[in-house]
Amino acid sequence: MSMPKPTVFIIDDDLAVRDSLSLMIEQENIGVCAFDSAETFLNAYQPEARGCAIVDIRMSGMDGMELHQLLLARNILLPVIFLTGHGDIPLSVQAMKAGAVDFLTKPVTREKLITSIKAAIQKSERLLSENANHQEALSHLAHLTDRERDVMLLAVQGHPNKHIARQLGISHRTVEIHKSKIMQKTGAVNLLDLARIVHESE
Repeated sequence: MSMPKPTVFIIDDDLAVRDSLSLMIEQENIGVCAFDSAETFLNAYQPEARGCAIVDIRMSGMDGMELHQLLLARNILLPVIFLTGHGDIPLSVQAMKAGAVDFLTKPVTREKLITSIKAAIQKSERLLSENANHQEALSHLAHLTDRERDVMLLAVQGHPNKHIARQLGISHRTVEIHKSKIMQKTGAVNLLDLARIVHESE
């Protein structure tokens, strides 16, 4: 199944701005979808969507900063570029600290806009890849028993079988059996690979 193409979501209550930005983005052969408020965007957003959002700071109803906080709270992996007609340095610092990709002031040049969008889409792809790895790692570990988890955690810390056996009050042979089952259930090819799976699940 093919992944959906990245889309730039424009959330701005100014029709002229939405039209201007849409035109610049479409000319770069990048998908775009515009909304006149944060509320209409949230109602239409689909979790499988990829790309980034260009968000106006000051809008009636939910403002841009509130929308960004909501996206973070819902773990929506959509990088945000803020756009404002009011060059507010403290606000831009606050936005960047919250994880925004960029903070642009109106009117924005085409070059600056496209550069920011490309950086945001790259960030989106990285976040989605990391999330996919995390979910895969969790699924690998989901079928382990509590005792297998105990053995696994000690093993990836580098403890030898004798130490693990003594620590858990089980025989050396039982540790070997548990490790074999752990490798089978997680699909790990060696301890280094198992350590990677554990790390990606955290």
